[in-house]
Amino acid sequence: MSFVVAAPEVLTSAARDLESIGSALNEAHAAAAGSTTGVLAAGADEVSGAIATLFSGHGQAFQALSTQAASFHQQFVQTLTGGAGAYALAEAANASPLQTLEQDVLGVINAPTEALLGRPLIGNGVPGAPGQTGGAGGLLYGNGGAGGNGLPGQIGGNGGPAGLIGSGGTGGMGGAGAAGGTGGTGGWLYGNGGVGGQGGAALAGINGGLPGHGGTGGNAVLFGTGGAGGQGGTGLTGANGVNPTVNSTAATGAPGSDVVVGNANATGVNGGAGADGGLGAAGGTGGLGGGADVTGTGNARAGSGGPGGAGGNGGAGGAGGTAATSSGEADGGAAGNGTVALAPGGAGGAGGFGGVAESGHGAAFGHSGGSAGDGGAGAPGGTGGVGGAGGDGGRGGLLVGSGGAGGAGGTGGVGGSGAAGGPGGTGGFGGFAMSSGGGSATAGDGAAGGAGGIGGAGGTGGAGGSGGHGGAAGLIGAGGDGGIAGTGGVGGLGGVGGPGGQGGPGGFSQAAPGNSGFGGYGGNGGHGGTGGTGGNGGGSGIGGVGGPGGLLFGGPGTNGAAGPGGSGGSGGSGGGFGIHGDGGAGSTQDGGNGNDGSPGAQGPSGQHG
Repeated sequence: MSFVVAAPEVLTSAARDLESIGSALNEAHAAAAGSTTGVLAAGADEVSGAIATLFSGHGQAFQALSTQAASFHQQFVQTLTGGAGAYALAEAANASPLQTLEQDVLGVINAPTEALLGRPLIGNGVPGAPGQTGGAGGLLYGNGGAGGNGLPGQIGGNGGPAGLIGSGGTGGMGGAGAAGGTGGTGGWLYGNGGVGGQGGAALAGINGGLPGHGGTGGNAVLFGTGGAGGQGGTGLTGANGVNPTVNSTAATGAPGSDVVVGNANATGVNGGAGADGGLGAAGGTGGLGGGADVTGTGNARAGSGGPGGAGGNGGAGGAGGTAATSSGEADGGAAGNGTVALAPGGAGGAGGFGGVAESGHGAAFGHSGGSAGDGGAGAPGGTGGVGGAGGDGGRGGLLVGSGGAGGAGGTGGVGGSGAAGGPGGTGGFGGFAMSSGGGSATAGDGAAGGAGGIGGAGGTGGAGGSGGHGGAAGLIGAGGDGGIAGTGGVGGLGGVGGPGGQGGPGGFSQAAPGNSGFGGYGGNGGHGGTGGTGGNGGGSGIGGVGGPGGLLFGGPGTNGAAGPGGSGGSGGSGGGFGIHGDGGAGSTQDGGNGNDGSPGAQGPSGQHG
């Protein structure tokens, strides 16, 4: 019975299978009992009765034997299950003492060297605290501990060195914007260098927004391969486009002077232009056109409203002046036009109101509304940052060992998204016309709404980082391959086009019975702005140079390949259409409604890097 090996889980599984087989047999025996233990005679004669008695006796004997077999089967299953449990208990009881024995033995062996040199004789080094070097491996045998990952802005800890035999620890990952830790040195006699830690991703406000480079791979000493360099950190994401806030409005233009006469023609003075506001303020509203008032007989022509001033948001046009005459033709003043927004995402200026015309005995003509300004294009997204460089591979063993591969370059940052285009201005209202005597009245038409601004272009993705150089081999060995260049960053999304402005409503008219009164037509809605162009994908970085081969034997490493360029960003959605202006009411004929504007087109996607 020496060297008995038992697998408790296998015994338990076998016991369950046997129990299932026994249950199936018991069910089959029970199903057959009724028809085999009480066989009916085929006829009333003595021979048939004897045959039935014979077969019934055999069936009853079989059932008795089956009952004994089932009892034995159940006892066997219980015995097998108990044996599996006993083996499991014995195994669990032996495991803890053996583990304790192993720990006790290693504790006795390592105690002198830990007391004298601060490191064990046999065993792996402990991982480092954040940003700290990993513990050293055992003097005779053991791997170095991994370096601790860095906190934001903190370099990752270096991997711990190995002892006589063992591999160096892996370098810790750099915190945001910081380099990865260097891999630990391999064993003095034999062992590979540790892998360099990955560089930290870029973060605004830390290290100038630059990513960390990958850590250098650890060196081998006599025999062993150098550690691979760590990958560079990801570049900074480009800032999203932000349209400036327009907080104030420039001064309104000076109003035109009113002119009042008796029996003569009168012409009002035009209103002045609104003041310019610069990028930070809306343009001023144009001045009101001067009125023209004829108290007797004569034609009245009102002054024009001034144009809106230039500004971050376009200035609104001034309203045309009112013309009034007791007997003669009355012409309302022309409305001032709204101006185009100068600031990114600014709103177009609204058109001014058409001038009102009133005549006692004569024709009256209201003026059309002023044209609306277009919205400003959205601010573009920022360019993504360059990816971090990959770490260089470690040197191979001095006697025999290949150099470590260079680390891959980091991925370029994603381009920022473009901002939305500004809304188009509202079209000016048509001027009213009223004639109370023998003349027609024709109201002014509403003006079209301004077009929405184009969405801001997405930012270009950042270029991928350069690959690390391959490590050099020793006397015999191949040079490490250069690291692959990082992938270019994805281009940013184009901004949404601005909505079109609403068309101005037509003016209403009122004429005396028997005279024509025509309402003004409503203005068309402005077209939605085209979506912004998606940002171009970032270009690839440069692959690392392969390390030199061994001095006696071994070829150089292969240069790293260029990484793929980043994908271009998607274009922005087009802006919504402007709603039409309603036609004005007329005493004879109403004006027709304007047409809705068309929605803006989808912006084109950016080019792949």
